[in-house]
Amino acid sequence: MNANSITDFFSLYWFLPDTFRGFEWENLWVLHLLWVAPLLMLLRKFIKFLKNPVLEISLPNSVSQSNPWTYLRLIPTLFFMLALWMIIVALARPQKTNERVEQYTEGIDIMLVMDISESMDLQDFQPNRLEAAKETAVEFINGRFGDRIGMVIFSGEAYSLAPLTTDYKLLTDLIKDISFNMMDAKGTAIGSAISSGTNRMREAESKSKVMILLSDGENNAGNVDPIFAAELAAAFDIKIYTIAVGKDGMVPYGVDFFGRPQMIESYLDETTLREIAKIGGGQFYRASDDNALERIFEEIDTLEKAEIIESRYKETMDYYRVYLFWALLFFFAWLALKSTFFNNFLLD
Repeated sequence: MNANSITDFFSLYWFLPDTFRGFEWENLWVLHLLWVAPLLMLLRKFIKFLKNPVLEISLPNSVSQSNPWTYLRLIPTLFFMLALWMIIVALARPQKTNERVEQYTEGIDIMLVMDISESMDLQDFQPNRLEAAKETAVEFINGRFGDRIGMVIFSGEAYSLAPLTTDYKLLTDLIKDISFNMMDAKGTAIGSAISSGTNRMREAESKSKVMILLSDGENNAGNVDPIFAAELAAAFDIKIYTIAVGKDGMVPYGVDFFGRPQMIESYLDETTLREIAKIGGGQFYRASDDNALERIFEEIDTLEKAEIIESRYKETMDYYRVYLFWALLFFFAWLALKSTFFNNFLLD
């Protein structure tokens, strides 16, 4: 036992009420003996009194007056009781448990592939298709745990905005900064976008790879066929979910010179997106408004959950030794005083 341990044992910390409340007791029922013990000692004194009755005699007032020093005879009894109580506390096994939980996950690699072509500025979503998609994507990212997520944006060409990362703060900041002027090429290059996402994910070693393709148009740009790109992604075990954003027909698009809402015709190639999802082993969704888009991301979030493995480590510290140490101190103090002029009126 080093000097610090001895100092800890002598500390009054062990007798504070907060300390006792912080313990877990292995044998809690033993603590009931704390009030049984003094009763037993009083019972012993009572039995001794019955066997040896005291003869009362009358003494002068000067003699019968109580002398404060006579109370010193109680000190040995006090030490004996303290020793007994410390033994009872030790038998109750005071403990503290430190439980540590470690969580880790195999993780899923998710690539968000988002269309930012001019048609994403149509206003059948509020304030437009692109802003609604960005907001929903950010909510989706914030709901993930332990997954690596990347981002590809495309219009007439594809651009890898972010590699697979667990830095969700960086990723959400990048998504919030997406705008229509980030690319000069016009059109919708779906095949190039899928290829770019596949290139980012092909060497990943995770057990599950997911691509979420969000577009509102038909493939009319780029030099990669969307079906061929989907087959290539499937060869690398990448599951593809496709989301068709927007309505067919006339949809609002800004206002004219007089402030009146303008309408423009919207066309969406749903057939190609369905075929891509089928090849990629995923699902096709049609989002016609903000709420539908949000529900689709929630469903994908439910389908693609990483398995979280949890390990618990429970470390239990026993503190009965502290109270046994104090019990020995009080017991030796009782032994040292019981045969001196501190005559114990209970134990003799």
